[in-house]
Amino acid sequence: MAGPYRKSLDEPDTRLTEGGVLQQLVEIGDFTVGYLTHPPGWRWSKDIQPLVGTDWCQARHVGVVLSGLLGVELRDGTRFEVGPHEVYDVPPGHDAWVIGDEDLVSIDWSGLESWTGFRNRAHERVLAGLLMTDLVGSTGEASRVGDAEWTRRISVYLEAIRSQLDRFKGREVDAAGDGIFALFDGAARALECAVAIRDAAERLEMPTRIGIHVGEVELTAKGVRGIAVHETARVAGEAGPGEILVSEPTKVLAAGALLSFADRGVRELKGIDGPRRLYAYASDRG
Repeated sequence: MAGPYRKSLDEPDTRLTEGGVLQQLVEIGDFTVGYLTHPPGWRWSKDIQPLVGTDWCQARHVGVVLSGLLGVELRDGTRFEVGPHEVYDVPPGHDAWVIGDEDLVSIDWSGLESWTGFRNRAHERVLAGLLMTDLVGSTGEASRVGDAEWTRRISVYLEAIRSQLDRFKGREVDAAGDGIFALFDGAARALECAVAIRDAAERLEMPTRIGIHVGEVELTAKGVRGIAVHETARVAGEAGPGEILVSEPTKVLAAGALLSFADRGVRELKGIDGPRRLYAYASDRG
């Protein structure tokens, strides 16, 4: 990919103030990097929550505090503080605030797209690309290597998936065990991300099956719901190790991107009315 290979936060591509936060943003490669200034008294649940309509911030934030003090509370009640020169990785489902009378200045390189890009109202229905991953043979492998090693491997594995979600601007909705459910703004981007996830999983020798469906879902304060979510899970369950299986609507909507698919026939999906034709995304594998 051609440059630019460096940019200055002193000359941002975008400069805006939203929810009381001054954001100076640069786009470089596949990332949006922000130099953020939060004023004293700022709190996500007070200043941002009314804009997005969710009970908790649903973006994952990775960054570093340059000055000031950040307070964080997770959905499970965990609380911690982040001070100058400390790097943070805050998962979806949190509140955050400025501690003290000093501006909080930070650099954030993950979470900005989903924080400022998914301005949904509660109970808004949208058409979205839905992606679910499932690690193949995880129970047996966990028994073979032991709890400590398996915990380490799962941590590396999930971090690899989340890195690709950030790269392709996917929104992590839920993570259960060794699987992740994510939302995209279209079929093609979900497919591109699926290939990157599959390849990363193969490098880790952790075979993964992936299901993709495009359908209408309801965005609520509790997450994402609708029959399309269940259909995505069923599609993923039909996939083989290393396979990216997609629904027919996904194939149709991705047609303009000149992508390659192999017909996998008609399947009966548990809990879904009527048969569904599924396709394997061939990507660059022919």
